[in-house]
Amino acid sequence: MILIIDFGSQTTHLISRRIKDLGVKTHIVLPNQAVSAIKQYQPKGIILSGGPSSVYGKDALLVDKKIFDENIPILGICYGHEVLAHLLGGKVETGVRKEYGPETLTITKDTSLFKGLNRQELVWNSHFDRVVAPPSGAQITGFTPSVSVAAFADEEKRLYGTMFHPESHHTTSGNKILSNFLIDICGEIPTDQKINREEIVGSIKETIRDDLAVCALSGGIDSAVAAVLTYKAIGDKLTCLYVDTGMMRLDETEQIIGMFKKNFQLNLEVLRAEKEFLEALKGIIDPEEKRKTVGRVFIEVFEREAKKLGATFLIQGTIYPDVIESKGSQHAQNIKSHHNVGGLPKKHGFKIVEPLRNLYKDEVRELAKELGFPHELIWRHVFPGPGLAVRIIGEVTKEKLDILRKADAIIVEELKKAGLYEKIWMGFAIFAGIKTTGVAGDERKYGETIALRVIESKDTMSADWVRLPYDLLDKISHRIVTEVYEVVRVVYDITTKPPATMEWE
Repeated sequence: MILIIDFGSQTTHLISRRIKDLGVKTHIVLPNQAVSAIKQYQPKGIILSGGPSSVYGKDALLVDKKIFDENIPILGICYGHEVLAHLLGGKVETGVRKEYGPETLTITKDTSLFKGLNRQELVWNSHFDRVVAPPSGAQITGFTPSVSVAAFADEEKRLYGTMFHPESHHTTSGNKILSNFLIDICGEIPTDQKINREEIVGSIKETIRDDLAVCALSGGIDSAVAAVLTYKAIGDKLTCLYVDTGMMRLDETEQIIGMFKKNFQLNLEVLRAEKEFLEALKGIIDPEEKRKTVGRVFIEVFEREAKKLGATFLIQGTIYPDVIESKGSQHAQNIKSHHNVGGLPKKHGFKIVEPLRNLYKDEVRELAKELGFPHELIWRHVFPGPGLAVRIIGEVTKEKLDILRKADAIIVEELKKAGLYEKIWMGFAIFAGIKTTGVAGDERKYGETIALRVIESKDTMSADWVRLPYDLLDKISHRIVTEVYEVVRVVYDITTKPPATMEWE
């Protein structure tokens, strides 16, 4: 078992996930629990996660130096790399240039951690501070264009640090690095760590027992899998509620109703609440306030319906990236509230059940395949809970929603025609809220700007923009400005995550 010490990184759970995929068990603890956890679990290795702190900050998160007395292999990642250097006599400074996204790592020394890697590797970064001198006894093993100590190692003491994130699937040899640490350095023996579907069903059954439940069915894969697993657990005691907020994609409500009636034996009720949501969002510009407003109205709508049904449990398709971006661990920072996590009001009349809370999107898709879901639902692009409300910069209005819907539909249609829809994570339009001058029919036209975002990812914790062919970009842009009258300009978002998030809000 590998012990992960969580310093509040957005990717702590992702480290655990990657290790589980490699067939090894993990346990995540907070820094102040580290020493007692080592005695309790006797781990074969320790990983220090990243985090938002600075080792020199007023409230810097550090760990007891006693962890180094146990002769256990340790890998520090990002902030954990800085903690390792700082506590063992190295030096950390504020960086002169932030590194967010891809960088080239040049490996300067062969080590057990980098066994089998090329001299130059693409790695994924998210940091500002940097190690400028490794700990006493450690050697520099790699650098990037901006960081001279991007990796260090003390092979004798089995201590390793990487400024980059091997757990990110954008780090080309990340799994190889983690495998080297787990198997070659820590001596772990991999076993099957497959998700146990029946265990999830059993847990739901034990939680809800003979009570009634409602499921917040959005039409996406996460809530659909949560609904089907819950139905297997409690049968007709479950009612699925689909709320048409008025912020859905073009013709989406009708498509979802048809798909679910055709493929699933679920009690489905459709609640039309566009007027209620738009009224609540009137005048709101701040993204966090939007998300929390949507969360509040969702709960109000659900509570009203659940009261009629006599249901006390609310099933949600929350997955782990939703949790961690909404500050899912004690020392993590809140990136943005998801309407079904940080967006929920503290007072509501439900007991919340989230069967998929510890899973990632690709794991949910694997469950969906096992459950016999239709292909189109499994590969339907990710859609935020607040819907198009967080794809409109500024106040949400019916007019803006209609413009955005048309532009978004064109993007999806062209991605499908090009055979790219299932090869990317998501492709969508953003109503940028920027008026810009154009020309139409030899006349000046002052209209809207649509931003196009097409990204690839595996788990939403990191993402890269897709290098779409120019002729496809041209076709999408031409169609939007000619078919959506109000739009005069289309721009393409080429920002990675980090520093950007998947959505604009």
